[in-house]
Amino acid sequence: MICFFAGLTASYFQADAIKTWYPYLNKPDLTPPNIMFPIAWSIIYLCMGISVGMIILSDLIKKQEFIKLFSIQLILNFAWSILFFYLRNPLLGFVDILALDICVTLYAVRSYPIRKVSSLLFIPYIIWIYFATYLNGYILLNNCEHVLA
Repeated sequence: MICFFAGLTASYFQADAIKTWYPYLNKPDLTPPNIMFPIAWSIIYLCMGISVGMIILSDLIKKQEFIKLFSIQLILNFAWSILFFYLRNPLLGFVDILALDICVTLYAVRSYPIRKVSSLLFIPYIIWIYFATYLNGYILLNNCEHVLA
């Protein structure tokens, strides 16, 4: 539920920019239609929650390490919406999403030897945020007039 709450809260902060700023950005041809974003994130948040839930309910000695890494990535995930949409700053969003890429990948790699299913549940997330990194980078490089405004 924490993942869905973070996503719902972030959507509140990005709603205005999605209507008034984002449509006017130069985006790559691979940009999915807006309806795909809540569908993808709902699936990803479900997988994230199950993954961390398996860790929390386990008797792992390093459980706290995984919970901390999960928490950091969730904060970075939330912060991206604020930085990119609310502040309308693709540069800060890009810096954030690069850190998010690292944290999510670390979580998946480190959890694989311990809880394979927890790691595999992060695969959709990894694919989606790497794609989002591409989109953010493209927008950053191809929208100087909107980025500097």
